[in-house]
Amino acid sequence: MAKGHRSQIKKERNEKQKDKRAQAHARFVRVSNTKAKIVLDQIKGKNVADAMAILAYSPRYASDVISKVLKSAVANAENNLELDVNNLYVEDVAANQGPTLKRIRPRAQGRAYRINKRTAHISIYLNER
Repeated sequence: MAKGHRSQIKKERNEKQKDKRAQAHARFVRVSNTKAKIVLDQIKGKNVADAMAILAYSPRYASDVISKVLKSAVANAENNLELDVNNLYVEDVAANQGPTLKRIRPRAQGRAYRINKRTAHISIYLNER
């Protein structure tokens, strides 16, 4: 009747359901998620080499941050999951909204305008072809 302690049962279940894809995340990045999504949509579905080339020549600020995340995901695939780097492609990307830093800008006649400095959580998932 007893199959083991509850923590052991949960551990076994989580091992079965664990995502086997190579992944990397950057949290609290100082770029808005909408601007990051523009760059991420360009590399989704591409080979890693093509995605790195696109990011290297992209003029957007988010491309530098995303290239670091992509390099980290490739390193995770190579070292942790022992995948072949030449067969990797960008399977899924995500840029979710992080916390917003709220700042005040003084304006004329004693008024104050709010400035929202947005942050993002960027995730990249790789897989083998």
